[in-house]
Amino acid sequence: MYDSQLPLTTKQETHMNYTQLTCEERYQIYALKKADHTQTEIASILNRHKSTISRELSRNTGLRGYRPKQAQNLTAQRKLGKAQVRISQTLWHNVEQLLQQEWSPEQISLWLKSEKGFLISHEWIYHYVLQNKTSGGKLYLHLRCKKQRRKRYGSYCRRGQIIDRTSIDERPQAVDLRQRIGDWECDTIIGRGHKQAIVSLTERKSRFTLIRKVTHKTAEEVGDAIVELLSPLADRVLTMTSDNGKEFAGHKNIAQKLNTDFYFAHPYSPWERGLNENTNGLIRQYFPKNRDFTNITQQEINHVMDRLNNRPRKCLGIKTPNQVLLGIQPNVALRS
Repeated sequence: MYDSQLPLTTKQETHMNYTQLTCEERYQIYALKKADHTQTEIASILNRHKSTISRELSRNTGLRGYRPKQAQNLTAQRKLGKAQVRISQTLWHNVEQLLQQEWSPEQISLWLKSEKGFLISHEWIYHYVLQNKTSGGKLYLHLRCKKQRRKRYGSYCRRGQIIDRTSIDERPQAVDLRQRIGDWECDTIIGRGHKQAIVSLTERKSRFTLIRKVTHKTAEEVGDAIVELLSPLADRVLTMTSDNGKEFAGHKNIAQKLNTDFYFAHPYSPWERGLNENTNGLIRQYFPKNRDFTNITQQEINHVMDRLNNRPRKCLGIKTPNQVLLGIQPNVALRS
C-alpha cells in the first residue's frame, strides 16, 4: 500500500498537476545556485520536485553554466514542431514589419490573432527568423536577445548597508496583486567600462517604462533622475522597490519628494523585481554592454521609451503600456 509520507518518484511526479518552469523560476534557480544551494534546497524553496530541478539543470546547462535566458530559449526551441503550415507571403510581410518595430514574436502572434484574425504561433515566427538569418537576412537583429546576457550578483556585504531601509516584507500585499496603478520598480544599467549609467523605472501593472541617463551612478544623481522622471506622474506613484545598490542610498529623499513609500528587495532575490529585471534586458537590446553610454543622446532615450511603451503585452490583454497608463493608442498601421 502506498505510503503518502514517502517522497514522490519521477514517475509518480508526472501524475501531479505539473506545470513547466517559468522564466521567473529559472532566474530563481540561477540566483540560488550562485548562493551555493543544493538541488534539493532549490526544489524546496521553489516548491518543486527535486527531479524537476535536476532535469532543468541537465537539459539547459551550457558551456558557460546555467543561465536563465538561455534555459528559456532552449526550452522554446524544443517546442518547435516539424510540421509546417502554409502561410502567405502577405502575412510574412506583416510579420517582418512588426519585427522591425522591435515587437517580440509572441506579441506579433497575439496581436495578429486579436486584430487581424491571423493564426500564426510565435514558434513559427522564431523559426522564420532563424531561417532568414541562415540565408543572410537581418531580421534577427530586431530580436531582444541576440546574445545571452549574464547578470552579476555581487556580495551583499561588499555593497554596504543602506541606512533606514524598509524591507520588501513590509510592502503592502496589494503591490503583489498588480491590481492598481502606482507601484514602481527601479534599477540602474551600467555602460561600457562602468562609465555612466541608465536609470530604469517600470510600473508593475501597466508595464510602463521610464529611463534616463546619468553621468555618475551616485545616490544623488540617481535620486534626482528618479524624481524628475516621476514628478509628472506623482499622483500615480504609491510605492517604489529597488535592489540594495548604494545608488539608492538616497531613498528617504526620493520618498519625501514623491510622497511615496520606498522598499528594498532581499539580497540575491532578483525575482522580487522580476519585471524590472526583464525590462532591463529589453533596454539592453538598444544599449548593449559594449555600448559607450557617454555618447547616448536624449533622442535615443526617447526612442527607446516610445518603442517599449508602444508594444502590445500579452499580460495586458494585447494592450500597450501607453494605453493602460495614459490612454494613448498604438501608432502601428499595417499595409494591406
